[in-house]
Amino acid sequence: MPHETPRSLEKDGWRALLSWDAGRMVLRSRQGTDLAPSFPELRSGTAQLPDATALDGELIVWESGRLAFERLQGRLHRRGAGAARLAAEWPAHFVAFDLLRLAGTDTTGWTYRRRRAALDALFTEHRLTAPWALCPSTTDPDTVREWLSSWTAVGLEGVVFKRLEGVYEPSVRGWRKHKVRVTEDAVVGAYTGAAAAPRTLLLGRYDAAGRLRYLGRSTTLPQAAGRSVAKLLTPAGDRHPWAGWSFSAGWGSRERLHVTLVVPELVVEALSSRSCREVTSSAL
Repeated sequence: MPHETPRSLEKDGWRALLSWDAGRMVLRSRQGTDLAPSFPELRSGTAQLPDATALDGELIVWESGRLAFERLQGRLHRRGAGAARLAAEWPAHFVAFDLLRLAGTDTTGWTYRRRRAALDALFTEHRLTAPWALCPSTTDPDTVREWLSSWTAVGLEGVVFKRLEGVYEPSVRGWRKHKVRVTEDAVVGAYTGAAAAPRTLLLGRYDAAGRLRYLGRSTTLPQAAGRSVAKLLTPAGDRHPWAGWSFSAGWGSRERLHVTLVVPELVVEALSSRSCREVTSSAL
């Protein structure tokens, strides 16, 4: 296994940059979307951070023993009282995997080895607790294999590797990602596109409590496949478990999908790519 570090997730969380300066929190998505109004619980937690500190990480929501991406997705367009209510009901955590600034010191020119050590010390010395979480990191191949075999059960997608001697380079794809790809059964809960030939399928799975959890969206269906699937779908009424939900067009996107809910009875086999937390190693 190369000498590097696994980092964070894609489908189970949103990549975000957070800075805390002079009593002001800035929280932005990878595309620059202002996320702060949607996550007031993070603003409440900034009192734990030293001033003039910036983190790179992932926003997640944890529910019933696994990562609940659909709960996180429902937070994006909420503001004010609505955001506060959801923060109390399904609080988000910020999983930090890199340190960009520490008490006014720019750390982006430091090696990842040094940044990670400083990030570990930040959590230890300031005794950071929720909503802050430290992304696990290792250089041990056996630990990585254990993560890949067991962590997918709670919604993690794989591991990301970083060079230990590399500096932080914004907008540069210097990390390598390993995704676990498995096939799994999923229930079709909705579709996008025309009724006669759906364009994509919105998939879910029932949890132990009998709730249909949203897993994600399929890739674009070929027209022939869409026409075949259309014959197997039945429009649903207001009693659908996703009634009233909104779905974004993509990670961090403000664009909402126009979806048609269907009776959740069609089961399909989906190829799932699961990406992950953090793994560290030396250099390639």
